[in-house]
Amino acid sequence: MDLPTLQDRPHLGQVIPAALAALGVEGFENTLDFPRLSRACVLLVDGLGWELLNEHISDAPVLNALSRSSLQVGYPATTAAGLAAIGTGVSSGEHGLAGYTFEVPGAGVINALRWCSHPGGLDLRDRLRPEEVQPLPTTFSRAAAAGVETTVVSSAEFADSALTRAVLRGARYSGVYAFGDLAAATLHALRASPSLCYAYHSQLDMLGHLYGPGSPAWRMQLRQVDRLVESLVDELPPGCMLAVVADHGMVHVADSVVDVDATPGLLGGVRAIGGEVRARHVYTVDGAASTVLSAWRETLGDRAWVASREEAIEAGWFGPSVGDRIRARIGDVVAAARGEFGLLRRRAEPLESSFLGQHGSLTTAEQLVPLVVAYS
Repeated sequence: MDLPTLQDRPHLGQVIPAALAALGVEGFENTLDFPRLSRACVLLVDGLGWELLNEHISDAPVLNALSRSSLQVGYPATTAAGLAAIGTGVSSGEHGLAGYTFEVPGAGVINALRWCSHPGGLDLRDRLRPEEVQPLPTTFSRAAAAGVETTVVSSAEFADSALTRAVLRGARYSGVYAFGDLAAATLHALRASPSLCYAYHSQLDMLGHLYGPGSPAWRMQLRQVDRLVESLVDELPPGCMLAVVADHGMVHVADSVVDVDATPGLLGGVRAIGGEVRARHVYTVDGAASTVLSAWRETLGDRAWVASREEAIEAGWFGPSVGDRIRARIGDVVAAARGEFGLLRRRAEPLESSFLGQHGSLTTAEQLVPLVVAYS
């Protein structure tokens, strides 16, 4: 099988480093050619894919009027990996948050968003320290050490989460509850000079999962996101950039799916399964990797790209470099869905398997996200 390679275009992980370089912080490269700044804000709208935005641009007139280009998020196209790219400036092969769920040797398969065992739900925060799972210094800690006033504005419920500790540590955390205080807290954070503010909005992604991307509910939420952007643009302080990005796009999964838990041909030689509906890590028993690879390829056919760990790494799915400690987190077999296909697990993952909208794979609908920029 011919495996896709990721396109040669700017990566989500370049945004914060480029902004810091534009702020004059040494040790960062301005690969996105931002002008000299005294303040920078990066607003990440979870689930706002480039193709989705272009399909529904009439619902986002403010975003449409601003300068727009596209970024690539890397594999897997999922929130844990995307937020880690923002927080570290590198791809999943280096930061190591290799999926929504993935295996950490000695701890089993973990859910990176909830920081619990998967699918059992055992809290792992005491046993598996986030700072050890992701030990790289964050872009925020480096910015703060350089004297930049650094703030994360996100939901109050995530203030002390393990994922926050893993990828957002080093910044002052401003917990918010709705659009209003997200905008107010973001503008407050930008009063200092130099300052860096990273703001996060999650609900567009949630509605895409529940009702499908492009659904009436999703479009109504996009309109509210556009009003948020308008509010920020109208009140940006002098010398400030607002960059609106996303962590992944989304596709509407069709009825032609496979339930992995109920498909014997996909279970032989398999000891654990991670990832998510559009991007699976398959961990095999000793000596069974090649047999499992053949079985998954034969069973799934052209509905998914199925690769061995080494093939996926060689194709650059996890970025230009994969650290030795990260390799074992990648499945012995990796399956990336094509088209509108999905690899459900209705017994182990009943909630996730019920979602209409899914993401994670290598299609442009999932990989490409906007970079929308405004300057004051």
